[in-house]
Amino acid sequence: MFSISAPGVRLCDGLSRREMLRIGSLGLAGLGAGAVGMADLARAVDGSGGEAGLRRVGPASLGKAKSCIVLFLMGGPPQHSTWDPKPDAPAEVRGEFAPIQTRVPGMMVSELLPKTATVAEHLCLLRAVHTGDNAHSSSGYFMLTGQPHAPMNRENANPGAPNDWPNLGSVVRRLAPPGDAMLPAAVRLPHHIFNTDGSVWPGQDAGFLGRGADPWLFRCEPASADFRIPEFTLPGDVHVDRLHGRHALLAKLNEHRAAVERGGALASYDSATAAAFDLLTSEQARAAFALDAEPDAVRDRYGRTQFGQSTLLARRLVEAGVTLVQVNWFRGPEEPSDAPCWDSHVKEAARLRTALGPPFDAAFSALVGDLKERGLLDETLVVCLSEFGRSPKINAQGGRDHWGNVFSVCLAGGGIRGGVVHGASDAVGGEPKEGTVVPADLLATLFHCLGYGPSTMFHDALGRPIPISRGTPISEILGA
Repeated sequence: MFSISAPGVRLCDGLSRREMLRIGSLGLAGLGAGAVGMADLARAVDGSGGEAGLRRVGPASLGKAKSCIVLFLMGGPPQHSTWDPKPDAPAEVRGEFAPIQTRVPGMMVSELLPKTATVAEHLCLLRAVHTGDNAHSSSGYFMLTGQPHAPMNRENANPGAPNDWPNLGSVVRRLAPPGDAMLPAAVRLPHHIFNTDGSVWPGQDAGFLGRGADPWLFRCEPASADFRIPEFTLPGDVHVDRLHGRHALLAKLNEHRAAVERGGALASYDSATAAAFDLLTSEQARAAFALDAEPDAVRDRYGRTQFGQSTLLARRLVEAGVTLVQVNWFRGPEEPSDAPCWDSHVKEAARLRTALGPPFDAAFSALVGDLKERGLLDETLVVCLSEFGRSPKINAQGGRDHWGNVFSVCLAGGGIRGGVVHGASDAVGGEPKEGTVVPADLLATLFHCLGYGPSTMFHDALGRPIPISRGTPISEILGA
């Protein structure tokens, strides 16, 4: 804590040397206890920072989506019990769940998804997605960046070169034109993706684009009664007026540091700090997170689970102007260590019937239906994906194991044709049969829908031009 009226010899602008010493590190270390997470907030908000630049060249593609919501089901859902049921396969392959008819003739999904079946006319199923990688970390990197991990099949891999291609949200942050919105162009919630040993997957940050392009990470539990976003919450002893006072004090400090300013670095920091203050005091930004402003019926529709309320929060964020929101499946402390999230190595049927299927079915169907009813589905691309799928044969523990050879992804809205199935797996859901899609094609399609063709270029730190994607948009699923 510091005081504007502290005694001591005063400088010409009214600041004492003691004050200068007490807040001397403020400009680099945030605003101390008075503003929670301000240093990270400043880095997240300011996308300039002298990092490797990204610029758009050539004509944009004709995608019409203004925003995108990515639902990442970490762990790897079984394609057999979700999007690609195999009723004619042997029992040890088809599992316990029967297929049900959706509102689209011929499009079947698992009986675990009855609510999703009612919005099938808006859905596009990709049933032959392929990474060829059976490790969570490295296959996840492939799906989130469009680039294969080196080496493949590397579990517990951490971020870092040579696997430092930017996350899809980081690319969006650099592509998005500057605007008046207080919130950044790309957001992740309710936490990052991590393995049981605590290792953080690569492919979640900006990689070689630098920290300034990281998608903003909100750690939160939106289904909790005391839900709040720490970055938008001041400590109890700090009033907004007091925060503005600290802001003015910091500005005076920065004036005294002019002698150490080199190459505009301080000016860049000041810009980031100003943006952080604007965010912390912005009613518009804070309102986007006010889930209690939603009617109870809407919150119930999404499900009062952490994933359900995170998905509802994603809808509110795109309404507030965020371009891309990635919602990761919530991994709480109660998750079993041998089958956390969708990583169903044991007792798969029980997990699907209780902890996985119903919460997902409620949240996903609510999101698609809610966007449609609000007139937002045509301009909001929804992508439901994971790092891989599950093995065709149920193992001795009643579960399925990692499987990157073939799995399914579901898309909706944002210029994607609804009521479509693209690609097919073989009779046991083990290999692609036709219409194979690799991650680079999936991300190229996502960028296309947002208005950017694969030839859109960014430049790395050495000034080398690199296309945002080496894939090809999936023309068969794109609307007119």
